[in-house]
Amino acid sequence: MESKEENVIEIKKLTKEYKMYPNKRDRLLEAVFPSMNRHEIFRALDEIELEVKKGEILGILGKNGAGKSTLLKIVTGVVAPTGGEVITNGKISSLLELGTAFNMELTGIENIYQHGQVMGLSKEQIEERKQEIIDFADIGDHLYQPVKTYSSGMFARLAFSCAINVDPDILIVDEVLSVGDMAFQLKCFKKFEQFKKKGKTILFVTHSITDVLKNCTRTIIINSGKKIFDGAVKEGVEKYKKIIVGLDNSNKEKEESTNQNEQDFKKMTQTNNWKSHFVQNDHIIEYGNGQAEVIDYGIFDEKGNFLQSIDNQKEVILKSKIEFKEDINEPIFTMTLKDFNGLEVCGTNTLIEKIATGKFHKGEVVEVSFKTRLQVAPNKYTISFSCTHFKPTGELEVLSRKYDALLVEVISSKEHVGVLSLDTDIEINKQVK
Repeated sequence: MESKEENVIEIKKLTKEYKMYPNKRDRLLEAVFPSMNRHEIFRALDEIELEVKKGEILGILGKNGAGKSTLLKIVTGVVAPTGGEVITNGKISSLLELGTAFNMELTGIENIYQHGQVMGLSKEQIEERKQEIIDFADIGDHLYQPVKTYSSGMFARLAFSCAINVDPDILIVDEVLSVGDMAFQLKCFKKFEQFKKKGKTILFVTHSITDVLKNCTRTIIINSGKKIFDGAVKEGVEKYKKIIVGLDNSNKEKEESTNQNEQDFKKMTQTNNWKSHFVQNDHIIEYGNGQAEVIDYGIFDEKGNFLQSIDNQKEVILKSKIEFKEDINEPIFTMTLKDFNGLEVCGTNTLIEKIATGKFHKGEVVEVSFKTRLQVAPNKYTISFSCTHFKPTGELEVLSRKYDALLVEVISSKEHVGVLSLDTDIEINKQVK
């Protein structure tokens, strides 16, 4: 059993409550007349217990509003708890929100000095670390411009560089890396690995399951202010995926209602309501001649459950539903996966697969299922669905196309090289001279 001395963070019965007022008038009345109770209590954190060891990279998962950011703000001292206590052992550097420690009117280089002073560094210590911060941020001459002129990506680069180069014992990161480009994110995660080797500790809040699988040594899940899981990363990720779609049945007192949820979800797969359960693209591209319409689409496992992420080692089913407005002979049904740069990574259609689709009449609805294993690199992608056909003249005509309809994350528990994840058997035979 590990000793208490290895704990860099100890959290005991941590509770945070907020007063919720129906309107501003009630808030004012209670302020003027304290005996007049005009509020309700919202419990953001409910008696959280947590110990974090030296050298751990702790992934903190939970839906929006679960209490993750509140927990981090209390650990860093930004927010005071209502009850319980937090004991930390070591210097903490945090990235809770972009630029919280920056003065928007100052230049990047001036903010480097200001941030160092806030972290308790002497002028000499700041000078020692300045070049490392500049090199890691890599924002060129923008360093000498006011930070209010920065893009979110440049902001993230400088903020992260300042946070990690003050040599903290505990680094706290809350979702801010999502704004950086992929090269910068890779650089950050390499820094995470260096921190881990030095025995430093990282608390990492993210919605990216892939980042948790690749970088964390342990994970917890917070749901409605309570810690409901604490353990191995892979097991935690699987539980979190079920929570996202409402299929987690770990609480016995909720087992009956959860089973009902599963039945309800499966019933929904028979209705035109699939897409509402996924992350839809606000900038979807839609066009076609109107002779058919792609009316619904979604991603499912073999049991018919909705999938919010795709494991590149497992079989998934991508479905689209098309309604015909006119009689159409031999329509072509398609599915395409693209990366966020717009590159078509893979895809297929009934023409490529040499499937005769037959004739569909006006008013008919067809459900098309693409059962596949998407063995692509872990990343974020878009999925497109369409229905086309060949005109009698031989020209391809688009009946209905929904480009970049869904946003999805492909995850993997294994490392990869390049854009594909290969399923490979390797043999090594030592030759005898």
